[in-house]
Amino acid sequence: MIRYLAMPTLEARKFQAGAPDAYGLPPERRISEGDGVPCRHCLNDVAAGEDYLILAYRPFPAVQPYAETGPIFLHARACARADDAHETPAMLARREAHLIKGYSRDDRIVYGTGKIVPSAALDAEAANILKRDDVAYVHVRSSVNNCYTCRIERA
Repeated sequence: MIRYLAMPTLEARKFQAGAPDAYGLPPERRISEGDGVPCRHCLNDVAAGEDYLILAYRPFPAVQPYAETGPIFLHARACARADDAHETPAMLARREAHLIKGYSRDDRIVYGTGKIVPSAALDAEAANILKRDDVAYVHVRSSVNNCYTCRIERA
């Protein structure tokens, strides 16, 4: 069994309060047009007319060669964190496909685990990667832009 994990609330609240992003810059504030703005904390799309943040995010505990940093979206207002889920969250299911990659306990990419999978196969493919002893967790990223979306662990 697997478990989807959204961005931790403490991190989201820091950015929503104006803390600098992974590049030391303040998050940029925009207004959503209602399409294609997935919040990494509540795992819902930001509705049309709502403010959101764009910021550089590094979902790793330390800087190292495999600690990918990239843009993400986040509600500008405090939103409720998505509950941990055992199946594909609706926001991810609405997208066509995702890039997934397995990472080791020391936060390095485990070669041979990266693949683009259709949303309908996300649960099964992530569970299959997590069967490997050398994989500690899986990242879900945009299959088009490589932006971090969420983390999957063993339940």
